[in-house]
Amino acid sequence: MVSMITIASQVVASREQSSVELPGEVVILNLRSATYFGLDPIGAAIWALVQAPIRVSAICDAVMAEYDVTRERCEASVLRLLAELEGHGLVMSGEGPDEPVRLHTADS
Repeated sequence: MVSMITIASQVVASREQSSVELPGEVVILNLRSATYFGLDPIGAAIWALVQAPIRVSAICDAVMAEYDVTRERCEASVLRLLAELEGHGLVMSGEGPDEPVRLHTADS
């Protein structure tokens, strides 16, 4: 499945997951597939941001404020992580400023 998430998208953590913070990481359980996922400290920081609806561009701004990274590399890395999370049903996204966040599925 090709990700529908862009830099202008709004994203939020799916309700079909449960997560816990551990020292230096976050562990996420997909409640549908019963599959666990782990995120490193930077991924954990991004995961904390997506607990409420947020624009991908705002996530990049927050990451760049904390880490020495170019916008181009930051955007590519954040989009790659969000696409992976979306592919596993762990985040939902919306495209336009007035579009509510919704789950993209393989059929949409």
